[in-house]
Formats: sequence, C-alpha cells, structure tokens
Amino acid sequence: MLREFELRTERRTQALEITTQVREALAGSVDGAAAAVVWVPHTTAGLVVQEHADPAVGRDIERALERIVGEGWGWEHIEEGEENAPSHVRAALTATSVVIPLRGGELALGTWQGIFFCEFDGPRTRTVLVATLG
Repeated sequence: MLREFELRTERRTQALEITTQVREALAGSVDGAAAAVVWVPHTTAGLVVQEHADPAVGRDIERALERIVGEGWGWEHIEEGEENAPSHVRAALTATSVVIPLRGGELALGTWQGIFFCEFDGPRTRTVLVATLG
C-alpha cells in the first residue's frame, strides 16, 4: 500500500528528521512486509539515514552540502527566477529513496539512526511517499 505525507520546509537548505512521520504513514500497513521504501518525488530534495539523537547532525549536513556544492560556481542550468542548479547537484549527493528493513512490524533502524528529508530549494511544501515491500 502506498501512503504519502506532506511537509513544509522553512529554509533553502534544511535537513528535517521525518522518522516519526514515516512510522505514522506505515501504521496498519506492515502485516507480512519485509521492508519499507521511503521515496522523494523531487529533483531538488533527497533523503539520508543518519544520527538523529543530536539535532546538530542535521545542521551539520546542511552546512556541509552547502560548502561541498557552492552557489557561485559557473552553472549552466539557469532558469530565470529559478537559479537552483546547486540544489539539483546537492540532491544528487543524497538519495531519492531509502529502503529500511522491518523487524516485528517496526523500522529496523539502529539506536541512533533517523530518516532525514533534505531540502535544497526551499522553502517549499514537499511530498514524501512511503510503501511496503514483500
């Protein structure tokens, strides 16, 4: 079964921990499933699984990707009013989807792991799709 939820980002680059929303989207749909797929249908956003216990990790991800892919480079992809070429490249360094095994009907994340939605062209309203496998 395919479920979805929306979220609103507040900054151009923002890492939002969405583990709770993914768990809520999976509620009642994990019987017999082996894994969950989380998918982002956007070309300027991505997903990462990373430590979620310390909020500084998300901020560090934001800063690192901004530094790795600079705004001022000589970009070829330029749309008037939508100068977002760095956003596409930053998204390419993350994942469009993550697959997480299910154990006893729950996400089999490690103790410190959480799922982050990474915005690179915000602020925007975004959609996240969640499905189960097998």
